[in-house]
Amino acid sequence: MFQRIARLFVIKTKFEAFLVIYGLGVGSVARGVEYLHQYPGVGGWLLFGVCPLAVFIAGGAILDSVERRSEE
Repeated sequence: MFQRIARLFVIKTKFEAFLVIYGLGVGSVARGVEYLHQYPGVGGWLLFGVCPLAVFIAGGAILDSVERRSEE
């Protein structure tokens, strides 16, 4: 039963990967806007820039894992 539930959380296709990356991106930009409100000036902009950068790195890893899984 646990395996059936666990399969729901496995990203199987690139489309699912892009949906997850989109959600991460929207959340990171929202967090970046909060940083801009909390830390006005250059510090806020630097923190804002780091948030989407982390999504780019995670998105690449997600897409790479989906491609490797499809090759097997």
